[in-house]
Amino acid sequence: MKSAIAAQTALLFLSSILLISCSKTSNLNPTNTSNVIPIGIAFAQTSNIALLGQEGTDGVKIAEKYFNHIGGINGKPIKLVFQDTGGDEAGAINAFQTLINQNKVVGIIGPTLSQQAFSADPIADRNRVPVIGASNTAEGIPEIGDYVARVSSSVAVVAPYSVKAALQQNPKIKRVAVFYAQNDAFNKSETEIFQKTVKNLGLDLVTVQKFQTTDTDFQAQASDAINLKPDLVIISGLAVDGGNLVKQLRELGYKGIIIGGNGFNTSHIFSVCRALCDGVIIAQAYSPVYPSEINAIFRKAYIEQYQREPPQVSAQAFAAMQVYVEALQSLDKKSQINKLTLPQLRTQLNQELLKGKYQTPLGEIAFTPAGDVIQKEFYVAQLKMESNGVKGKFSFLNIK
Repeated sequence: MKSAIAAQTALLFLSSILLISCSKTSNLNPTNTSNVIPIGIAFAQTSNIALLGQEGTDGVKIAEKYFNHIGGINGKPIKLVFQDTGGDEAGAINAFQTLINQNKVVGIIGPTLSQQAFSADPIADRNRVPVIGASNTAEGIPEIGDYVARVSSSVAVVAPYSVKAALQQNPKIKRVAVFYAQNDAFNKSETEIFQKTVKNLGLDLVTVQKFQTTDTDFQAQASDAINLKPDLVIISGLAVDGGNLVKQLRELGYKGIIIGGNGFNTSHIFSVCRALCDGVIIAQAYSPVYPSEINAIFRKAYIEQYQREPPQVSAQAFAAMQVYVEALQSLDKKSQINKLTLPQLRTQLNQELLKGKYQTPLGEIAFTPAGDVIQKEFYVAQLKMESNGVKGKFSFLNIK
């Protein structure tokens, strides 16, 4: 009976998901607007990281639609309030201040980049507003403050999987060249993990090349690295700069394995390096085929809406929304949240969300006392491009 009800719920939800389109709020439109529970979304809608921010936005919109469809917070709908962080720290700070002081949200999901989080999250922490990072993987994010958590696993946990996958494909790898974007906090953190992993595995780190996320010409760095004859190249960058670096490495004749960091975890990279993306290895914290009811619902809804498999950031954004919803549901049963003042609600919500276990599209997750995500399942994918060199997919590898 339970499975039949779940199937009916999923069918009804999927039949209505196309109504999401560009809407940023629920369709429930309650007459008593005080019952609407606002959750702030601080993702990049403009700048060179807007594509990554859009993936987060896609995930929370599907979550809003789904959770309101099945009852919201014990009958009270959630409402997403969006603020554009842009691509820098100032944009994230402004977005957080607006969400906290003007929009009066109960909690925030965001910002897009770890670099932005180090500047904006302290503002939320000082105001005692809970924040859940959906795409912040640099070391030190949860330690920013008591009101800061994340559903995006630390790069220290995820990154080594891709190096092990590369060695599984080519056990003769010995010489490694590393590239990283020096102007981005996450990529600086990620490259440290990659470099440590390379050394711990007894491989030779032959060169470390730096670039900027705004760079488009990598000829000098790529040529210097290729002259050292590396067997493996590891890149910590974002989709546009990282994809262009892959393209130029291949055009200059590099034929070895390439590993891309977490910034490559987006289908938007296909349009950057196109056919030359083929074969790039990327560690993943999400698999579209993870066998769970909530992931099946999320995946079908995403494909219905966007005609492609959901990327990692969208799944993490959905999971962040799910944490808020389930924590609010639990808190409402204990305290009747509509009777709490906003400061009381924010504080008690922060305490409640850290206690729970959540069955999300990422698998089962929970939180450490500091707010870091505890996740069991990780994956490695390899980019596989179609013969036309335009479309591609993340093909998941079996890593021992």
